[in-house]
Order: sequence, then C-alpha cells, then structure tokens
Amino acid sequence: MKIGELSLESQELLGRLRESAQSTEEKERFLAAMDALKFIAATGQSLDFEDYRNSLDAKAPPLAIEAFKTREEADAWLKGHPRPPHLAYVLIAGEYHVVMHVPELNRRRLISHPVLEFYLADMIRDGIPAPVATFDTREEAGAWLNHQPEPPRQVFIQIAGEPYLVVYHHRINLRAFYPTSMAAMPEHPGETEN
Repeated sequence: MKIGELSLESQELLGRLRESAQSTEEKERFLAAMDALKFIAATGQSLDFEDYRNSLDAKAPPLAIEAFKTREEADAWLKGHPRPPHLAYVLIAGEYHVVMHVPELNRRRLISHPVLEFYLADMIRDGIPAPVATFDTREEAGAWLNHQPEPPRQVFIQIAGEPYLVVYHHRINLRAFYPTSMAAMPEHPGETEN
C-alpha cells in the first residue's frame, strides 16, 4: 500500500477510535497521532517517513541525519543550524549522538547515545549471520567497502577474527563498519570510511 493511502486510512482509524475514547486525555492523544500524520504529509516528509518505516522493517541501524568527523564540526553545525532537529541522531567519528534543543532556553547540545550498542546487542542476541567476507586488517575491509559499487545496507564481515557490522547509511551517503564488541564495550567508536 502506498504511504499516502496508508496515512489516510490510519487517520480514519484513529478518528474512529477517538470518537469512542472515554477520557479527554485519550481523545487528545488520538488527535495528536492524527495531527502527526497530517504534519508529515503537509511538510513534504511522506517519502522520508516511508523510508523510515522501511528501515524499521529491514531492522536497519537507527537513522542518522548527519555525520561529522570531529566534535568541533558537529558543534559548529549545531550552533549554525536555524532550527536544530530535536531528538534526531547524528554520527560523530562513528558514534551516535542525539540532538537536544530547548528553544525557550536557547540550549543546544549533542549528547552521546548508546543506541547503536543496544542495536548490536539485539543483533547478537538474535544470532549473527555468517560473514560475507573476511579480512586480516581494517584497511583491507575499508578498501573492500569503498569499492562496492552498490554498498550493502547491512551485512557482517570478519576482521582479524572479530565480527563487524557493515552499514551503508544511505540517507547521508556514509559507509561504516562497527565491531560487535561495541555491544559489550560502548567506549569503542565505530570506524567510518568515505
């Protein structure tokens, strides 16, 4: 079903549920969900929303909206952004950070977030698939990843006997690999390749 049709049908269902809701608070929650779907369409984000839903279906890593090599680059971006995307993820040197923005206080922060560590822990719990390639060094793995004409969205490789998740962050055109040991040791940053 196309995202526009699904959105309209979802709004209709939420409207019916809202009519039968018992409390004012419950009615307000249904209205907020309906408004969120209308907002997505009204701001031209329907395809982005569909992309987000597809990434959930594919069990892809959390979406990042930007990537920076250094904290200084990220801080400059945040400082210069006219309307920072509150609660969105960005990558800084391969690590996930969440954007925090409180306009009333004019506060902007990038806070390290273990979302990838949680994601990797879930994947390990579900069982890691066999690696699609094996390498002796990170340099060999990086060369392989950079020479993929169509980067894999997410596959596992092995480097020096350790499993790594290879990810193509397609929305920001970033190829990256992350050691599965990050699930147990969050202080190890992921490596990125461009």
